[in-house]
Amino acid sequence: MRGMVAKAGPGPFRRVSRSLRIGGHATSLQLEAAFWDVLDAMAEREGLTTPKLLAALHAETAEHQGDVANFASALRTICLLYHRGAAPE
Repeated sequence: MRGMVAKAGPGPFRRVSRSLRIGGHATSLQLEAAFWDVLDAMAEREGLTTPKLLAALHAETAEHQGDVANFASALRTICLLYHRGAAPE
């Protein structure tokens, strides 16, 4: 495990903000670049744009978890689950 941060370099840790609309409301999300890479790949796999994927994930999170108090945190967890193989077939 040691050296993983140094080997990755600063790129994956860089904070990136993106503006989008969720449920008709303009908002922005700030995540590390590594998470945006995963979300972009998920969107491509689903044949969606990343904003449309995020809107769908927000709706699903609200449906199953209730109030979405920290969507950025939920997205990080979704990315982890995706990489663990929890993505639907």
